[in-house]
Amino acid sequence: MSYQSKIKDPFTDALFEAILRLESIEECYRFFEDVCTIKELQSISQRLEVAKLLKAGKTYSDIEEVTGASTATISRVNRCLHYGADGYKLILQRLEEE
Repeated sequence: MSYQSKIKDPFTDALFEAILRLESIEECYRFFEDVCTIKELQSISQRLEVAKLLKAGKTYSDIEEVTGASTATISRVNRCLHYGADGYKLILQRLEEE
C-alpha cells in the first residue's frame, strides 16, 4: 500500500525528484540556499532537532532551552510524531542506522 499525500501535485513531485538528485551536503547547501530563505531553512532544521529530542524523551522546557523553539513548535512536531505521516519516524530511524 502506498502513501497518499495531502500535498501531492506535479510541482511538489518535481521538487522532491530534484532533492533526491543532490549528492552531497555541499550540493544541499547550494540548492536550499537558493530555494529557501535563511529563516525557512533554520525553521526546518530546528523542527528536525526538536523531533530528535522528543524521541530521546526530553521535556518541552529542555527542548526549548536547547533549540530555542517555541512550545507551539514543539507541540506541533510532537503531534506529527504521533499522528502525522510518519516522515519524522522514517528519517530518525534512518539517521540512527548510520
